[in-house]
Amino acid sequence: MPEVLSQNEIDSLLAALSSGELTPEEMPKDEDKQRVKPYDFRNPQKFSKDHIRTLELIHDNYARIISNYLTAQLRSNVKVNIESVQQITYEEFIHSIPNPTILTVFKMPPLSGSILFETNPQFVYESIDILMGGSGHGRYKTREFTDIDKNIIRHINDGLISNLKLAWEDILQVHPEIEGIETNPALNQTLAPNEPVALITFSVEIGKISSFINICIPYLSIEKVLENFVVKYWFQESDENSLKDSKMKLRDRLNIVTTELITVLGTTKITVSDFLKLAEEDVLVLREATDSPAKVMVEDELYCYGKPGLMGKKVGVQVLDMIDKDVEKYE
Repeated sequence: MPEVLSQNEIDSLLAALSSGELTPEEMPKDEDKQRVKPYDFRNPQKFSKDHIRTLELIHDNYARIISNYLTAQLRSNVKVNIESVQQITYEEFIHSIPNPTILTVFKMPPLSGSILFETNPQFVYESIDILMGGSGHGRYKTREFTDIDKNIIRHINDGLISNLKLAWEDILQVHPEIEGIETNPALNQTLAPNEPVALITFSVEIGKISSFINICIPYLSIEKVLENFVVKYWFQESDENSLKDSKMKLRDRLNIVTTELITVLGTTKITVSDFLKLAEEDVLVLREATDSPAKVMVEDELYCYGKPGLMGKKVGVQVLDMIDKDVEKYE
């Protein structure tokens, strides 16, 4: 809510305007107007913040995976970082990438439809230069890609797209498969122009030269599996046998943990003087009766009530009542 001006403040502002000390352009503006954001109902935001955050987590891991892959393939230090994850329309994506470029169309069941993997021309020229024995530090002129260029980069992109399986394994068991390669984005008519897509942009740094890789995932492709994008379902074990084995292993590991268990027979209160005079065979009178239950303490916390006694030649305690800590805590 905007701050309400007092009458003295209003008089001061009017006086400053009259004297020329303050111009109308310098007058305080209503901050609420600046907080209003336009919303286009013809292109609604179908990807929620949770969906965008999940895609970012998946592909942040993917960036680390392909960093190692490209470093091994190009035999050069390659750094890949995720730059942004945003929802745009398919038309905006096509207009934002250069022509020519390498646009790999692939499927990734159980996701439906086609997904686009765009490698920037700078990345393509640099990768081919290194693979052909060059340094990868030259200046490259924009030109049409030859069949040799396409075959070389298809081999690289095949490995990049295959690594999506590792990045997505916590969400879905996907199976990427390349369908084809286009060099002219305008000729790729796999989606309607106003179809919402998630655009994941990566920066690729080879040496001192940076380039970009884009993944375009249509909303229609992940619409049927959006429930898997909730983080609480990531680590849910679907195989009951594996889950049972995990519980058994966890129980076995907990069984070897040692804890301190103490049975308190009773309490009393004496002075420091009497305490200092205590000697062997002295008797202390406890407050509790002989038939009162004893407190069983686990790591200084009351765990249950018990009855002390003998088990053969050993001293033991019989559990009489368990303490419901959760009920006591929240009552």
